[in-house]
Formats: sequence, C-alpha cells, structure tokens
Amino acid sequence: RAAARTFPAIVVRAVRAGSPPDWSQAPAAFQADLAALDRLDDDALWRIVRSQRSEADAARLQELLEKNADDALTAGEHLELDAQVAEADRFMLCKAHAAGLLQWRGHAVPPFERP
Repeated sequence: RAAARTFPAIVVRAVRAGSPPDWSQAPAAFQADLAALDRLDDDALWRIVRSQRSEADAARLQELLEKNADDALTAGEHLELDAQVAEADRFMLCKAHAAGLLQWRGHAVPPFERP
C-alpha cells in the first residue's frame, strides 16, 4: 500500500502514526521472534492477534502454578513451569507486537479479551 502513496503522503503518515512498535526493549530471549513479525503481511499479523493458546496448555500452566503456590512441584515440574511461563510470555508479546504493528499500519485493532 505504501508504494501507491506519494513520498509526502508517506512522511505525513509516518509523523502522525509515529514509529512502528519497538521490539528492542523486549527481553533478549524474545527479540528475534518480535523482529520477525515486522516482515509479515497484515493477514499473517491478524492470524497472530486472533490466535489463542490451547485449553490444554492453559490448564497445565494453571495446574503448575497452583502446585508451585503450594510448594509441591518436583524438579521436573519446576523446569516445565519455567518453559510454560516463557512460552506464555512469548505468545502474549507476539500478539501484542502484532497488534501494535497492525495499528501502526492503520488498522483498528480491538482490545484483547481476558480469558
């Protein structure tokens, strides 16, 4: 779409919209995933924004968090919890970054629903 606009129109849009979302302030472990989103087309970004974690993943994370609160996790479950939390964080950061990119590109993105 930008190629069809004049240079002054692109500059005006950039000034009004500001810069695209900045992934460089995210934790280093997530920066590559977020940077890759910058190259995706709008349809791919919408799929990410609308995606949800599986019910099984959400239930397992909740189970591990409850066991952790009760100080009842095994060593293996501690590792699994760490991995589950990192994946949940990556998932939400990607959704938020994709939404920010879509907004920057001029789309109206509704707020995320709480589970």
